[in-house]
Amino acid sequence: MKDTPDHRNGYSITRFDRQFFTGKERFTFIGSGELGGKAHGLAKMSGILGVKPGNAFEPDISVSIPRLSVITTEYFDLFMEENDLFEVALSGKRDDLIAHAFQKGSLPVGLAGDLRAIVEQVHTPLAIRSSSMLEDAMFEPFASVYATKMVPNNQPDADSRFKKLAEAVKFVYASTYFKSARDYMRVASHTIEDEKMAVIIQEIVGNRFGERFYPHLSGVMRSFNFYPFGRATPDDGIVELALGLGRTIVDDGISWPFSPAYPATPPPFKSTGDMLKHSQTGFWAVNMGKLHRYDPVEENEYLEQYSLGDAEYDGTINLIASTYNGQDDRVESGTFFTGPRLINFAPVIQDRGLPLNNLLKVVRESCEDRLGTMVEIEFAMRLGKEFGEPAEFGFLQVRPMVVAQSDVEITDEELGDENTLLASRTVLGNGSLDTITDIVYVDPDRFDVKDSLKIAEEIDSINSRLVDEGRKYVLIGFGRWGTTDPLGGIPVDFGQISGAKVIVESSLPDLNFMLSQGSHFFHNVTSFKVFYFSIQHGGEFRIDWNWLKSMNVFSETEHVRHLRLDSPLTVKVDGKHGRGMILHG
Repeated sequence: MKDTPDHRNGYSITRFDRQFFTGKERFTFIGSGELGGKAHGLAKMSGILGVKPGNAFEPDISVSIPRLSVITTEYFDLFMEENDLFEVALSGKRDDLIAHAFQKGSLPVGLAGDLRAIVEQVHTPLAIRSSSMLEDAMFEPFASVYATKMVPNNQPDADSRFKKLAEAVKFVYASTYFKSARDYMRVASHTIEDEKMAVIIQEIVGNRFGERFYPHLSGVMRSFNFYPFGRATPDDGIVELALGLGRTIVDDGISWPFSPAYPATPPPFKSTGDMLKHSQTGFWAVNMGKLHRYDPVEENEYLEQYSLGDAEYDGTINLIASTYNGQDDRVESGTFFTGPRLINFAPVIQDRGLPLNNLLKVVRESCEDRLGTMVEIEFAMRLGKEFGEPAEFGFLQVRPMVVAQSDVEITDEELGDENTLLASRTVLGNGSLDTITDIVYVDPDRFDVKDSLKIAEEIDSINSRLVDEGRKYVLIGFGRWGTTDPLGGIPVDFGQISGAKVIVESSLPDLNFMLSQGSHFFHNVTSFKVFYFSIQHGGEFRIDWNWLKSMNVFSETEHVRHLRLDSPLTVKVDGKHGRGMILHG
């Protein structure tokens, strides 16, 4: 590779040249277009990581951005034009029909040659990630609207590896026009026609264990903690960790959360049994073995979910897990004796065998200084087999974090107001509203978690109508919103509830949950300044279901009711104290 740095936007990254490409280059770009938001954020941080040696942040841990090449937006434009794809892209057809149309297209000749050069030199699993022009924007950063596809990149011949990489790039291009992206654009007041897509091709952090490839841990760190527990404060921030690929956190919403200021303080579970029940029980990895089903328009084509038993067989939980001692009813750090395993990362964040917590603080401060704002960071780590062996910290993404500010204050007396529809001491947001007259709620008498997929479709239909009418609404349901587990709540994506200005999730006796701040769904909620209420079953406050049932129904489906009130609701959220209330007239 020729040493021809490009100083666009003040960052030194290297123009891709297939003649000289060796696969060892840190950050290259293909084409003369834009890098997109996600790649732009990494370019900013590459300046810091380029100035500091990889272990300058913490001597025992090597820090770097995993090697990547960015296909700039120039080739997105060429691909769309050369294959005459705009008509189907803007048709509003089903995602799979759009994806298949894009798969039939041919990549521009110049791009195809460069991708071929990449697979001839790089033989590790790759993540093909979106980097659109609107992603990670300063005032409306969003996440998980477009696709990321991971490929094993381990086929014996370059032709097969090139084919899989090309399919993945075309799939990410197609996701620009999927329904979730269209829904997002409507509520964000953008037009899908104006969006352009760059694509990141990046090495995946991890190790191969038989037919599995995954990191020892993935994580999300945020500068601001909306739901601090113990002695932690919001400004201490929060870190959420999981074994395996980060999908467990950002999509499934399952993680081990802790405050960097108090890493030994566990989350506020009701009991040890509750902790074991609701913590991580499986993990995601890239399938390096036989493909179960060829499907180039499936985002998770090469991903598999495995059990903790598989991780124990691989030897990857020894440095991150604890064990439940049933005799003493307590959790002990490490895996030195038999018993149920708890993925709580105590050996690396509490026992000081690895200075991970110190590193996270330094990385957060560096990102905040570079971006000039609070941030959200995604990362992954590969650990040595034993303490003392080198560990690698892969910096995957940084985006600005939106935190609303307001002077609203709610007293304990106000929370008990007789006109309260609902109240909670676990609320996200700041401010007040007095303009909402629409309520969409899941009927508690008809709710069954086995029907959650159907309920999500019904809500999507009502949401589309309200978004078209320009009407914001209060959304009330059970379990965790945005979960990927249909038995854990209602599995909507953000686009399906994009018109909701207030979201309420209520637990049931068999549907208790802990809200994950590391999920992409949660990130989009905060970015759009949506008020988010969490109400625990049997807790201090309840929803006034009798009042809701007494109101005239504007429309309803099998499980969901839509009310349109004569007078607007009053919504107040005291962000400083994490409490809020909704008053009816």
